Amino acid sequence: MGFDPTVDYPLGSRRPDLVETPAGLALDDVTLEAAREGRLSSDDVRATAATLERQAAVARASGRDQLADNLDRAAELTRVPDDRLLEIYTALRPGRSTVSELEEWAQRLEAWEAPRTAAFVREAAAAYAERGLAGA
Repeated sequence: MGFDPTVDYPLGSRRPDLVETPAGLALDDVTLEAAREGRLSSDDVRATAATLERQAAVARASGRDQLADNLDRAAELTRVPDDRLLEIYTALRPGRSTVSELEEWAQRLEAWEAPRTAAFVREAAAAYAERGLAGA
């Protein structure tokens, strides 16, 4: 099951065999009819880490490194519980968290095997500290 980011995009039409839900459903099984019949759950319409990583490879192959970095972080975040994602989002708003609180979030992210996102949070903390935007 090779993957070539320069020719396999868009995945949904050129390589649907590489796209599946977190529960393992094939892309062809995710249909409006299946949703109407109650055969899909909310997890069935989420992207998997593997799909996001492939999308990142496509972006990187086309020279869109910043987009690729965002997709790589998104792939990591599939391992973070939803309620924690919302807390992190809130914590990252300017003035909401101290630098040490953001460091605690970065450490939690590393525990969830999200090192790129942890680095992003540390970068935000440093920028907030430099600009006076960190919480007191």
